[in-house]
Amino acid sequence: MAREVKTIGSSGQISLGKQHAGRTVRVEQVEEGVWLIKVARVIPENELWLHTPSASARLDRAVEWAERNPPAKSDLARLGRKLSRGR
Repeated sequence: MAREVKTIGSSGQISLGKQHAGRTVRVEQVEEGVWLIKVARVIPENELWLHTPSASARLDRAVEWAERNPPAKSDLARLGRKLSRGR
């Protein structure tokens, strides 16, 4: 485990190095003067449903179906006739 001594600047910031620039992290204050920094990924609220067990199962079934049913060329004339007959 690499250990370094860093100084917190007057604006309250600390640099972890350019190799970490742009990364999202979670900072947890474990106790006074002790912080735990972990790389994190953030899921937008409107996409949280994708991470539920039921959505995951549905997505797995959809992927399995797509693997068993490769795309095929559509016959647009046949589709048009079918739609005009209401079926």
